[in-house]
Amino acid sequence: MSESLDSRTKTLNFNVGVLGHVDSGKTSLARALSSTASTAAFDKNPQSRERGITLDLGFSSFTVDFPDHLRDSGQQYDSLQFTLVDCPGHASLIRTIIGGAQIIDLMILVVDVVKGVQTQTAECLLIGELTCPRMVIVLNKTDLLPPNKRQSAIEKMTKKLHKTLESTRFKDCPVIAVAAKPGGPEAPDTEEPQGVPQLIELLKKQTYLPKRDPKGDLLMAVDHCFSIRGQGTVMTGTILQGSLAINDTVEIPVLKVTKKIKSVQMFRKPVSGAMQGDRVGVCVTQFDPKLLERGLVCTPGSLRTLYAAVVSVRKIGYFKGSLATRAKFHITVGHETVMARVTFFGLPPVDSKLAPSEPCSLETPFTFDREYFYQDEYVSGQGEGGSGPDSEQWALLEFERPVTCPALCLVIGSKLDSDIHANACRLAFQGRLLHGFEDKSYAETSLPSLRIYKTKHKEGQVERVTDDYSLIGRSLFKKETNLQLFVGLKVTLSTGESGVIEGGFGQSGKFKIRIPDKNSAETREDPSREIDGEENNQKD
Repeated sequence: MSESLDSRTKTLNFNVGVLGHVDSGKTSLARALSSTASTAAFDKNPQSRERGITLDLGFSSFTVDFPDHLRDSGQQYDSLQFTLVDCPGHASLIRTIIGGAQIIDLMILVVDVVKGVQTQTAECLLIGELTCPRMVIVLNKTDLLPPNKRQSAIEKMTKKLHKTLESTRFKDCPVIAVAAKPGGPEAPDTEEPQGVPQLIELLKKQTYLPKRDPKGDLLMAVDHCFSIRGQGTVMTGTILQGSLAINDTVEIPVLKVTKKIKSVQMFRKPVSGAMQGDRVGVCVTQFDPKLLERGLVCTPGSLRTLYAAVVSVRKIGYFKGSLATRAKFHITVGHETVMARVTFFGLPPVDSKLAPSEPCSLETPFTFDREYFYQDEYVSGQGEGGSGPDSEQWALLEFERPVTCPALCLVIGSKLDSDIHANACRLAFQGRLLHGFEDKSYAETSLPSLRIYKTKHKEGQVERVTDDYSLIGRSLFKKETNLQLFVGLKVTLSTGESGVIEGGFGQSGKFKIRIPDKNSAETREDPSREIDGEENNQKD
């Protein structure tokens, strides 16, 4: 589990994300909870201090006795360290929230008890559903409620929140009321926070043993970088997978350099190494820290830089707009957010009504061996009124700039350029990265292997019947069309018979059709029938 490798005491590190609407009091809550602040804690950004909002991920921690309910797990720990990830609440900074949410074990959703659920509160809830197994709701600023109405207001808001959460994974999650900074931000620090000891006890009860594994390639999400004269450059962040130790060589993919680890600290205490789930400061040989404010560090050669990717897709139900092919979305992948053009595709239809040929299944694997159907947009709900489950769908993402990310990582598509003051969810879809294209010339070298087809319906005429099983058609293709590309194409006569194109006939675009079940008497008597051809070999 998560511990300092050379420490005599074993400490479990548990990452808690603090999310919520701007000005809900998240930073004040983290400040009230924490006893030890890391270098990135509590609004290090000068602009944050001026504006009174968090512009970056802040990290802080506090340590408590190891909870009794975890002692029977077979793991021997002496203490539990809560690492608080204070995420920004301002709407335009949601890309940072998404980056932070991917490294947390439990989420605290902070709600202003006076204002209730606001737009970004709902977006934070959605991000939590995608990234986090557990949540605690903190009703903050209870000191602003009139004392004689305080309890009834808290109970009313709690009931309202539970109703909101009924259809989510956080149904019946605990709700607790606090006043993290009585009197507001300008109040003197002599005012004691209210309800914080009870919140700490609740957090202890909500802890579990996260799955940690020191094996495999190192992947560390760096959120802050600074230099120490005479020592080197320090990168602080959270280890997402694998482990690291002093003298290891690590790669910084965005800089295309490798560096040797000189020292490691966990909340200002020197350790010889750390593993998945740990929050660490890693000092490496000198480089300009301005080049890496946020990014990934990994085992050399273990990450790939992608120019495009195939991802699974599920629309987020609260997003009201359509998901249109060729539209551009903000794509958060790994710890980067970039613009990308999106092409949606799905399983081939079984008939002309484009019904899905396979039932909806998250287990339908993506493979280059299958042909897929081009979609003008994401198709929601196949049942009556569009209320049924969505069919299995995928998307091709073509990034405006290359991104560096791990395999199978979470992908979130958003419309972050929409009006931040509008009362509308901007998170559009989510999925997993299934295949990446690393070649800058992927459109010519790799993309042809992705077989996405459009359907076109064309009509022609029967020119004459040659025998009981064959006829000649015309007006379906242009004279210069290479008919060999259409051999095997299914066609339907207006009399209801079906056949396939066997090849061209002459040089004028005419073609031969084979009718396996023999021409009907009606066709033989009056061959001037229409031919309906479904052309599905147009590659996108």
